[in-house]
Amino acid sequence: MSFETPKRALLWGGATSASQYEGGSDMVGKGPDTQDVRPFRPRTSKATTETRLLTKSMVSEALNSEFDGNYPFRRGSEGISHCEEDIALLEELGIDIYRFSISWARLYPTGHEYNPSPDGVAYYDKVFRLVRKAGMRVFLTLTHYAMPIDLVLSDGGWLNRSTIDCYLRFAEFVFSRWGNYIDYYLPFNEINAGYFSPWNGVGLLKPEDGPYDQSKVFQSLHNQFVASARVIQLQRRIAPDCKSGCMVADFCYYANTPAPEDNLRLIKDEQINQWLAIDVLARGFYPSYTARFFDEHGIKVRMGENDLELLAQNTCDFVSISYYQSSVVSCDDNGPQTAGNLVCSTVNPYLASSEWGWQIDPIGLRTALNVLYDRVQKPIFVAEGGLGARDSMVFDEGEKRVHDPYRIKYLAKHFEQVIEAQKDGVGVLGYIVWGIIDIVSAGSCEMEKRYGVIYVDADNEGNGSYERTHKDSFWWYKRFIQDYHQKAQATIKEQD
Repeated sequence: MSFETPKRALLWGGATSASQYEGGSDMVGKGPDTQDVRPFRPRTSKATTETRLLTKSMVSEALNSEFDGNYPFRRGSEGISHCEEDIALLEELGIDIYRFSISWARLYPTGHEYNPSPDGVAYYDKVFRLVRKAGMRVFLTLTHYAMPIDLVLSDGGWLNRSTIDCYLRFAEFVFSRWGNYIDYYLPFNEINAGYFSPWNGVGLLKPEDGPYDQSKVFQSLHNQFVASARVIQLQRRIAPDCKSGCMVADFCYYANTPAPEDNLRLIKDEQINQWLAIDVLARGFYPSYTARFFDEHGIKVRMGENDLELLAQNTCDFVSISYYQSSVVSCDDNGPQTAGNLVCSTVNPYLASSEWGWQIDPIGLRTALNVLYDRVQKPIFVAEGGLGARDSMVFDEGEKRVHDPYRIKYLAKHFEQVIEAQKDGVGVLGYIVWGIIDIVSAGSCEMEKRYGVIYVDADNEGNGSYERTHKDSFWWYKRFIQDYHQKAQATIKEQD
């Protein structure tokens, strides 16, 4: 791949989340959280839905169950016991930045405590220290689809405004203790997920016999918006050198046809599915289109007296997205559908798909970055991206190897488009490979849907040694980063 580099070099990184990686729900002072109760289901057309739509009876059953493979997030990738080894592997890989999250329930087991767990504090002391020693920047996600289960069962999750105060105690400790380590941070992962996946996003229990109440969903999202603004306000006082962000799952919508109806639906879907959270958190206001949407859907959102002023005065410093695929919008709901991150879409006949049905569109990433930058004019991180695939370990000349040319091809084409977007004038900061070490998939609760460049020897039921092995993509990514920065340094010297 040939490219020229503008003066600001892009950052290349890797990411994990606490609930998918760490494991140890009965270790290091951790209480149960909202991911620990999600069950594994063999893959069918409904398997993903069943693991995301949790009722009170399902949660009760999970909390009374044994610590076994039926609840894979309780074991994750056994990251706690492999912490030193994994950070050494990331140092060997040579990434510029590591995105990880803190388990809220590991610091505050029920969420109601006023003082954090000493064991949890000691664990994260080690993580921050090792990451900084390895020369990587820190991109922290305060909460990544996981909150203490007691806050849900006792308080109602993010539907209850009192959750904001519990969250602020957690955030205040994080910035007071580790603020000097943090370069970039997100108050919430993929905050628009609260709309598509209310259990993961806002800790909202599904009624036993019916759909979610949309007023409760958007009230919960509003409370998260307020929490995000208050966290930014708090951070700027305690740890002013940190850069604050917001994050959404980006779907890069295309209209299925030139029909005006398809194009109008594209605009409407984009507004609520993708732009709402960005408009509130990055631009500082509820946009005009929400009034009609709320009215037509009977949605009522209660706001505090100073909420709108708070949102206006505490917008984020940068915007970030996850990007895995583009989506096609059609008024014909009977057309063929493809699976995707959080939402389904009409099949795009011009694109290939992964085994899990996610359509692969590198140019869509460049498109998404251009459209988003035009809207917000703030720096953008691709905070998540990558290919979920079924990898196999083989023996070559007596050594364990994982050959994943499909992942190398995917990353190379997406990296190229990020570089092109920067040439377009987009203020893109970098690209972070999701699940850089194999982790349990948040979408399907599977271990076999792997994203990493580091293989973890474990299956869907938690069987295996959990031994780490370099994949071919590890060595490719390592060389890519080295080559990129050599060329970046040469270009900067020329520009100077």
